[in-house]
Amino acid sequence: MHYILYFQMIRGRLLFAQIEKHVPKKQFTIITGARQTGKTSLLNLLHQSLHSKGLAVFQYTLEDSALLSMLNDNPENLFSLTGTPKKLIANKQINPEDKIYVLIDEIQYLKDPSNFLKLLYDKYHESLKLIVTGSSAFYIDRKFTDSLAGRKQIFWLKTLSFNEFLQFKECNELEKELQQLREPKVYYSSHDAVIKSFFDEYLTYGGYPAVVLANDIIEKKQILNDIKNSYLKRDIHESNISHEIQFMHLFRLLAQQTGELVNRNELSATLRLDNKTIENYLYILQKCFHIHLLNPLWNNLRKEITKMPKVYFYDLGMRNSLLNRFDMVSERSDKGQLIENYLFCRLNELYSADQLNFWRTTDQHEVDFVVSTEFQKGYAYEVKYDGIKADISKYKKFIQAYPDYPLSFISFLKAENCIEALKF
Repeated sequence: MHYILYFQMIRGRLLFAQIEKHVPKKQFTIITGARQTGKTSLLNLLHQSLHSKGLAVFQYTLEDSALLSMLNDNPENLFSLTGTPKKLIANKQINPEDKIYVLIDEIQYLKDPSNFLKLLYDKYHESLKLIVTGSSAFYIDRKFTDSLAGRKQIFWLKTLSFNEFLQFKECNELEKELQQLREPKVYYSSHDAVIKSFFDEYLTYGGYPAVVLANDIIEKKQILNDIKNSYLKRDIHESNISHEIQFMHLFRLLAQQTGELVNRNELSATLRLDNKTIENYLYILQKCFHIHLLNPLWNNLRKEITKMPKVYFYDLGMRNSLLNRFDMVSERSDKGQLIENYLFCRLNELYSADQLNFWRTTDQHEVDFVVSTEFQKGYAYEVKYDGIKADISKYKKFIQAYPDYPLSFISFLKAENCIEALKF
């Protein structure tokens, strides 16, 4: 793909505008997310943007072992790299146009990234702006011993949303059609069949940028396999996981039970690992942006935390690669899980994680998603692949218990050639 066209796509990502808006602020900008989501490409584009404005901008990667050693020795060695004038070292108030911008890729490789950022911010934030990336929040969380409150803003770069997927496919007209479908008014698109075809591809191969841009199915599978076997193994190695085979087995088990309850005791017995190890592996998978454990809605917050969560994947391509399942969506026995996981991803675009729950009673009554927009108020969604199977009478208990959470049904096939799920 042409270099300029690719950068236009990166510029079109929803997060880029938010980050670009944050760049002039004093807070350091931290971009995190799973490996291969495009953080380095985004950093390159920010460098290009700042340079085009005539600003003093420098870019480095901590995969350079010599540079890593230098900054581990002393964070202020950064200035010898940039040739920064002494007025910065003296920390005097300078004109905005004299401020320097330093972009650092893979900040988590530092021995103490927290101390590095804190020291540089506290001494030089009037004249220095750091924009850094970290491949995994796991490393950042464990090494950010200081909260850095007030000193940083973290941005999470996810795999492509379906809107962004269509943009990367250079289907801007279809992306506009999708926006029309999501308007409250009734709208019937003449492009239903085409959008559905792309949606099937998205549910099957996910939203990793390189996968979306791949030319054929074989290449898509190869890239997903590489992400799973190479980049995921870097997460495993750098997380000091001692039982790699059991870790991958756990990951596959979670893929099989997408949208289902996660029973830590059962996982412990199946994998012959103690509960503490299972808990640690689940923590790592969450902090590496692969899975989300959705907690149940419960009036007693303590019970909400201790009750079993449900598991969802941030990218369905990764999930399907773990299972080696790439057959047509309509022919799959797990098509209900795919559409339910898609709705989780869509809700995750619209709301923060602490606003999302599910509801389940001891006698197996359940609502897939409950969104709290304010105290004890919000919306509830039940997901069905086939809308004909929706029966409102099964949800009387929820409707009675939570009258301020109106329930809606989201279906993939509500009628022939209708993509009802995308209207959400």
